[in-house]
Amino acid sequence: MTAAPYWAVAQTEPQREHIARVWLMRLGYETYAPRVRLRRGRVVRLFPTYIFARVSLAWYPILWTPGIIRLLMAGDAPARLPEIEIQRIKRREVGGFVRLPRRRPFIGQQVRIVKGSFEGRMALYAGMSGDERERVLLELLGQMVSVELPAQHVSA
Repeated sequence: MTAAPYWAVAQTEPQREHIARVWLMRLGYETYAPRVRLRRGRVVRLFPTYIFARVSLAWYPILWTPGIIRLLMAGDAPARLPEIEIQRIKRREVGGFVRLPRRRPFIGQQVRIVKGSFEGRMALYAGMSGDERERVLLELLGQMVSVELPAQHVSA
């Protein structure tokens, strides 16, 4: 009886993720190493020195693959990463790069309103007020007023 395929996590030598992936693919393993594009156009791995390998039959050959340091283990077998986790990462990909969620400002941080009626105004961040909505304190007529805006209208 054959076990269902699963994803395992392999740690690679620094800067050798690509070499490890090529060797694993030559051995018949499906691999995944998500990347992100930083603001200045630089491309980096989402998880530096780690790659995912889909194990169908034997996992032991992965340990002897050039560029691989170890597999993350759960007891005496590789830790199994649920398929849904890989799918969640892949769903965030746009043009081959994972789009990370934007960072939220901290409460009390000065933010700029970039869209809408108050565009161009500065405000103080007061937290989330609901799904994809932000609360800011805006100075209107000499006093601070709490205003709720769509998340994409506020920039740190």
